[in-house]
Amino acid sequence: MRLSSTLLPLFRFLLPPTLIALTYVYLYPFLQQCSFPLAKRAETVCHFDGSDPTAAAPAEIAPFRLLAFADPQLEGDTSLPDPQAAWLPSLARVGEVGVMRTVEGVVRRDVLGLLQGYRKKLDLWGNDLYLAHVYRMVNWWAQPTHTVVLGDLLGSQWVGDEEFSRRTSRFWTRVFSGGAKVPRNVTDVSSRIEVLGQDNAWRKRMIAVAGNHDIGYAGDINEHRIERFESAFGSVNWEIRFRLPNDTQQASSSFPNLLQTTPPTLHLIVLNSMNLDAPAYNPELQQQSLDFLDAQLHPSNHPRNSGTVILTHVPLHKKQGVCVDAPYFSYFPENQGGGIREQNHLSPEISARILDRLAPGGSEGGMAIVLNGHDHEGCDTIHQRDYSKDDEGSGEGSWDASRFDSAKLRGTHGGDAGLREITVRSMMGSYGGNAGLLSGWFDAEAGKWRFEYETCMFGVQHFWWAAHVLALVEVGLGLGGLGYLLRESWSNGARARKLKEA
Repeated sequence: MRLSSTLLPLFRFLLPPTLIALTYVYLYPFLQQCSFPLAKRAETVCHFDGSDPTAAAPAEIAPFRLLAFADPQLEGDTSLPDPQAAWLPSLARVGEVGVMRTVEGVVRRDVLGLLQGYRKKLDLWGNDLYLAHVYRMVNWWAQPTHTVVLGDLLGSQWVGDEEFSRRTSRFWTRVFSGGAKVPRNVTDVSSRIEVLGQDNAWRKRMIAVAGNHDIGYAGDINEHRIERFESAFGSVNWEIRFRLPNDTQQASSSFPNLLQTTPPTLHLIVLNSMNLDAPAYNPELQQQSLDFLDAQLHPSNHPRNSGTVILTHVPLHKKQGVCVDAPYFSYFPENQGGGIREQNHLSPEISARILDRLAPGGSEGGMAIVLNGHDHEGCDTIHQRDYSKDDEGSGEGSWDASRFDSAKLRGTHGGDAGLREITVRSMMGSYGGNAGLLSGWFDAEAGKWRFEYETCMFGVQHFWWAAHVLALVEVGLGLGGLGYLLRESWSNGARARKLKEA
């Protein structure tokens, strides 16, 4: 049987699933219609030209569109065999155990260990390309104005400086290729104000939030880990304000003279939440984060027509059952400092410190939203005051969190009812390559900022692998079948020429 008669039919058989797989892989944001929520006004716009007075204003593209990723956790040499180890270590013991035992050790341990090491290297390489694909596709299709990675950029805070540098290089040159660190002249300037949408450099800048796998928890954060993170990814605590362009500053029906004197601004706060709780290994570093938090949450920083977006890593406190991660703290032993070793949420005290200032009913400021990572499953919640738990009789009640979709069904999710917190699902392959899409805009009719959030999920990493393996198989089958077909055609032609000559 001719080999071409086997390869070419198999090529044709696998062609449809290969094309379908590649179409999904490279067009999935379009096929899923992943997009930032449109800016919609909360109130009906009145018309005085005789048109329908109940007609709503058309939705528009939001001026602030934040593409959010969480917890890529790039692994490296800690998951690979020791490169300094002998290639076939069992051979060194041939004099002790004999030839047969040595051969058995080489086959069972050394060779299998080498294969496992190469498999892990391939897995790391493919994981980088998978994450890069998710970023590239969503960024290309959704067209964000800003991008953030919400902590755990790398896989371990315990790695040495050389491995930290290698993983950092992979982050910038492979996973988020084309992205750029936010420069120091932006992060180190207090109360910096830029016009939203005016500087196109933000399209490429990557806002990097420090996570526990980047710098550690409060019990093991030190100055060296902070310095190397800031050198590679930018400051751990910084803020910036974005002012709306002048051509969008129209007076609102609720506050007709407000926007003429104080244009709406969006306050972006990047917060290191890893050492807000105590006890901490380095009290001075902890105090720096607490001072920064208190300064940014001061009421003077949140006028009525401002909006606030906090980007951090550790979620706010929530009771067990609201999200996948329940409240949890563990601590180092006393002989190792006794600081926080691990935590799932911020403490109730630190959470209330944030909510009391940002949520309606706290300060007199505008609308706010919190985005974080850490809980790989993700969670969308709203924090509201529960006045039934006012044990001290202050009349303020305590903070209680519930799922945002449940609050929406109850009709208690409105902007004046609490503060929304979105824990963005991890972008790792086992969690579906998730991307978060946050829109922010100033609602002139209501006189305040509004935020809406959507997700775009690619699928587990096996989809990416399967599509590309199929493509390689198809290329091989096509080239092989075509080659054998040409070879057989040439052979038949040569045979015919010989018969003709004879």
